[in-house]
Amino acid sequence: MSKIFFTSDHHFGHANIIKFSNRPFTHVEEMNEVLIEKWNKKVGKKDQVYHLGDIGLTNPKNLEKILEKLNGRIYLIKGNHEKSGEACKERFEWIKDYYELTVQDTDFERGKQLLVLFHYGLRVWNASHHGTYHLYGHSHGTLPDNPNSLSFDIGVDCHNFCPLSYDEVKVIMKTKKWKPPFKTRKNNVI
Repeated sequence: MSKIFFTSDHHFGHANIIKFSNRPFTHVEEMNEVLIEKWNKKVGKKDQVYHLGDIGLTNPKNLEKILEKLNGRIYLIKGNHEKSGEACKERFEWIKDYYELTVQDTDFERGKQLLVLFHYGLRVWNASHHGTYHLYGHSHGTLPDNPNSLSFDIGVDCHNFCPLSYDEVKVIMKTKKWKPPFKTRKNNVI
């Protein structure tokens, strides 16, 4: 059975991101190799990967070679640096600006969990007051986490340069202090 993974902001081929995000690499080739290795160590060939933008800042031919090395079926939510990614559209299952993913999960009251996937962090999102998760990128760990919000930065700079599985996302969300803002009345769900 395939697994679901989430990640963002690899910036494959982007030498300046090493300095901008204080990444522990000496050069862009080393960064690319480590990012590919960490991706493939977790993601299987048939797994689904939702990439929340800024997959690469290099020419499309270089990015295409990198993407060929990555495991999984990749769905790309556009970031603010996506020209090369869009030029490699054949490698992606689809490319969208925003996506709402429903995952079948018996741990939740209705047997499913909704995730709002967007490159940018939002303060509120569809059904956020009902416990919907929101994953974002863009900020490279500079946006302070809100412990009262069911959202967090899924970018590689925040997670040891690795994608996170749906189960890992759930573990992080369980550490949040989020409470429904509206009280639920018996037989009358708000």
